[in-house]
Amino acid sequence: MSDRVAWAGGSGGVVLRTVNGGRAWQRVDPPGASALQFRDIHAFDADRAVVLSIGEGTDSRVYRTSDGGRSWQLAFQNAEPKAFYDCLTFFDSRNGIALSDPVDGKFRILSTSDSGRSWSVLPDKGMPPALAKEAAFAASGQCLVSSGRRDAWFATGGGTRSRVFHSDDRGRTWRATESPVAASESAGIFGMAFTGKREGVAVGGDFANATGASTVALTGDGGRTWQAGPSQLGGYRSGIAVRPRSVVAVGPTGSDVSRDGGRSWTRLDGGSFDTVDCTTDGACWASGERGRIARLSYRLP
Repeated sequence: MSDRVAWAGGSGGVVLRTVNGGRAWQRVDPPGASALQFRDIHAFDADRAVVLSIGEGTDSRVYRTSDGGRSWQLAFQNAEPKAFYDCLTFFDSRNGIALSDPVDGKFRILSTSDSGRSWSVLPDKGMPPALAKEAAFAASGQCLVSSGRRDAWFATGGGTRSRVFHSDDRGRTWRATESPVAASESAGIFGMAFTGKREGVAVGGDFANATGASTVALTGDGGRTWQAGPSQLGGYRSGIAVRPRSVVAVGPTGSDVSRDGGRSWTRLDGGSFDTVDCTTDGACWASGERGRIARLSYRLP
């Protein structure tokens, strides 16, 4: 949320919260969630947050707190055995969506209009058919992102091609576009970030080959077309955060920064992280394996 307030989720049902810049962390897990993996979290402020757990069937859940994690409401528990929810995003303080891998040949969208208190599955009439083995990756909470009050994008892999889906009506209808990022069972796009409705950057690679080649994809038309960036990253990257004049990408083999919208990159750090987020006041936070949480130690432009 800021240079002082941050939330994090992880395996073992863990949810963490700091209000003093990371000097101390409170463990504020939802009760009875020790078997869950929390892969995405959206905070509205220091007290209100929504957290998504992934998994097949009833393991896909959404919890909500309004008192800093002292108490939690189970807002959604998946009852469809074929569904597997990967990530969520909010357009504003009330409206948000969550993404599931395909059910009966189409990706599934869950929607809320009351700040995550209740959720409903949207009709799939406006969703293009999924490709064979196509899926989203629940790696960083950034396979589904939004910008403004109505635009959202989600990214895929898993099959023979990676694609980016775009909606301009809060998830009711979608248009799919191919990307230059290579895809396979373990490869595709893992994270995206947009500045406004037109400029976007996507990163990914192959999580089974963390040091292998990966492709940065760029769009300047809101995701209608994607091109490979002129400079690529040195390995698989799962998380990305965008600020007006800089982009930060993270993965298990290191972190990189770009100061020209993702066209060229400089190695920033050699540590392992899975996801990253930058706040409006300039703070950037990253988290990763074995409970690693870090705050960027210098201010990006």
